[in-house]
Amino acid sequence: MRALVSVNLGAIERNVALLSARAPSAQLCAVVKANGYGHGAVAVAQAAIDGGATWLAVATSTEATSLRDAGVEVPILLMGALTAPELEAALRAQADVVAWSEEFLARVAALGGGRVHVKLDTGMGRLGTRDRALATRLTEQARSDAQIELVGLMTHFATADELGDDFFAQQLDEFTSWADEVVATNPGLLRHAANSAALLRDAKSHFDLVRPGVACYGLDPFGVDPTAQGLEPALRLESYVASIKRCDAGQSTGYGRSFVAEQATMIATVPVGYADGWKRIFSNNAEALINGRRFPVVGNVSMDNMTLDLGSDGGAVQIGDAVTLLGSDGDDRILSEQLATRASTINYEIVTSISERVPRSYVGAADGAS
Repeated sequence: MRALVSVNLGAIERNVALLSARAPSAQLCAVVKANGYGHGAVAVAQAAIDGGATWLAVATSTEATSLRDAGVEVPILLMGALTAPELEAALRAQADVVAWSEEFLARVAALGGGRVHVKLDTGMGRLGTRDRALATRLTEQARSDAQIELVGLMTHFATADELGDDFFAQQLDEFTSWADEVVATNPGLLRHAANSAALLRDAKSHFDLVRPGVACYGLDPFGVDPTAQGLEPALRLESYVASIKRCDAGQSTGYGRSFVAEQATMIATVPVGYADGWKRIFSNNAEALINGRRFPVVGNVSMDNMTLDLGSDGGAVQIGDAVTLLGSDGDDRILSEQLATRASTINYEIVTSISERVPRSYVGAADGAS
């Protein structure tokens, strides 16, 4: 197999259990959007439930429908914007939807009703209403319509992963004030705001439900080291050495000749490229592990291949040897956070970029899935 993603479902289960223990007063809603952050939504969903998640969250009606078709029964929170056909599909999938306008609530009622959460935009500046009075009116409108079940109140933090900033506290205070006001006359509503970073950062953000995403997969929401948070990275990306050839001084490898050998060396070709999610920005800007040893990526990453410099002695590497691009090999490891630093991005993008043409394999599942 030219490339393979291996996902440790046991690690996901343990991560969710750890996060649940960090927020003992709240239910846990595992975010499994974007195909479970590239890990595979259906398999991840079951592992999260096994770890203690009582809710799941997605961004699209297609994602909600896929989970229901797979037999998932727990409540699903659909957090994204919805066109008319998407709203119909969401309600058919019995997903909870998010409202921030009177028109949207009217559409839900016209389709026969459903479960709704009202979103106050406290500073993310995307979905939700910034108008606190309107948000309150929406809760009243939902309560007064027999076809709509008002389930929760929510917001979304913009800077929870930036330790020491003041804006997080401002958002938290604004949401707390509004939610307390609404719940005072509407007891039983679920208040929720915390993503992974907020969950780990401040217990005051936990309310009745937490919505961790990236941390469920063993990725550090602060972009440093997941083990510092007690998290286990669940995803491994590997390929193999397809070719080894000598590259003499003055010879090059790859499009554009961005690598020209200064002295004779051995070059390994690995059949992974940017169409698989191994980004072109890693050209001359990353490393891979073979037999527990690091080798630099040289030359431009192409659509289907990349090349490694094995050194003049070939590094004892042989054709067919496994190549670890993400994960552990021997005593060494390559973290999503490390790759994100090289790519000037975040760990979320590293794992969600791995394309569907790379098969997923599952290990460590409590139910024996593989």
